[in-house]
Amino acid sequence: MFERLHSEIKNKNKELTKGAGKGAKLVDKARNTSQKHIELLGEKTAAFDSHGGKVTAHDDPYVLQRGVYHRLNKQIQEENANRQDMIAVQNSFAQFEAHVINTFQQGMNQFNQVLAHQAEQTRGIYGDMAATSSRISPDFEWNGFMKRNQHMLIDPNGPARSIEGTSFPNRDHRATQPLIAGSLEKKGKLLGKYDTAYYVITPSKFLHEFKTDDDFAKDPVPENSLYLPDCVVGALDGAKFNVKGKDTSKSSFANKLSMTHEFKFKAHTIPDAEKWYQTIQSVCGQTTNELPEADGMSPTTSTGGSGAAHPGYPQTVEEKEAAQAYGSNTMGNTGSAGYGNAGAAGYGNTASAGVPGTGAPTGAYGETSHLANTSAHNAAAGPAHGVDTFDRA
Repeated sequence: MFERLHSEIKNKNKELTKGAGKGAKLVDKARNTSQKHIELLGEKTAAFDSHGGKVTAHDDPYVLQRGVYHRLNKQIQEENANRQDMIAVQNSFAQFEAHVINTFQQGMNQFNQVLAHQAEQTRGIYGDMAATSSRISPDFEWNGFMKRNQHMLIDPNGPARSIEGTSFPNRDHRATQPLIAGSLEKKGKLLGKYDTAYYVITPSKFLHEFKTDDDFAKDPVPENSLYLPDCVVGALDGAKFNVKGKDTSKSSFANKLSMTHEFKFKAHTIPDAEKWYQTIQSVCGQTTNELPEADGMSPTTSTGGSGAAHPGYPQTVEEKEAAQAYGSNTMGNTGSAGYGNAGAAGYGNTASAGVPGTGAPTGAYGETSHLANTSAHNAAAGPAHGVDTFDRA
C-alpha cells in the first residue's frame, strides 16, 4: 500500500514539473514579445519628436501603440490561462494531500490489525499510534504548506488582470493621440457604393483607414494610409468631400509604384463633415475649390462646345516631373468630355481647345496640366462654351 502511495507521489511530482513549466514558458514568451513592441514604440516616439513628426506609415506611433495593445492582450490571456492552471494544480494537490493522509491512516489500521495478536502492551502502544494518526485532519499538511508558502502561491480570490489597468511607456504620448477619429463612408471604385470604415488622422499627418476600431480581434494594420501634406483636398459639399493622394500603407518600393487616386468621403452628418474637413485642411498640402461630383455623374462632364475638360486639381511634384518626362501634345483635335483617348478631355490624353497647333502636356497619370488646360480653355471656349464642371467654384 505504501509502495503504491510512493509511486503516486512521484507521478504527481512529474505532473507538476511538466504542466506548470509549460505554461510559464508561454507566459515568458508573450511577455518578451510585448516588451519588444513597447521598446519599438519608445524608439518611434523618440524619432517622432526628433524628426518633427516625419515618420513612415509603418512607424506611426499611433499604429505601433495599437500593436502594443494587441500583444499585451495576448500576454494577459496567457498569464490568466497559466493562473487558472496553477489554481487547478493547487486544488488537485489539496485533494492529493488528503488522499495521502487517508492512505496512511488505512495502512496504520491494517498494521494494527496484523499486530493484534501480540502482547497487550505492544498492542496498546501501536493502538495509541493509530489513534494519534487518526486524529490528523485530512487538510493538516496542506494548511501547513499554505502558511509556509503564502509568498509563492496564488490567491484564488484575487482579481484577474485586465487590459484597462495595464500601463506601459509612451501610452499617452502626444504622437499616439489622434487629431480626430471616427467612422466615415467611402465611395467604392467599382460599384460606386458607400462603405463605412474607421478613420483616424494622427499627429504624424496620416489619414489611416481601418476596418474597425477593435485593437484586440486582430493586429490593427491600416487598409489605406494617406500622407496629407502630399494630398489635395477639394471643397466641402454638404457632408461630402474628396481627397486626392497616394496610398502609403505598403512597402517603400510599392509606395513609389502606387498611383494617385481620388478618395470620395461622406460623413454621417454635416457637422461631422465640417469637423473632418477642417482637420484635414489644417494638415493637407493643397486645397482647391472643386466640389465633389454628384452621384452618377462623370467627373469631367462638359456643358457644351469644344474645349478640354480637366480634373482641376493641382499637380503634385511627382506628377509635374512625369509630365516633363512623358508629356505629349495633340495637334488640331477638338476635345470632348469623358474618359477617352487623344482628343478627349478628362483622364485620357490632352486635347487642344479647338485651336489647331496647340496642346497641353499630360500629367503623371494622364491628367491635363491645370495651367495649360485653363489657358487653352479660356482661349478657345470663351465665357459661354467648354465650361468644365470641376471649375464650378
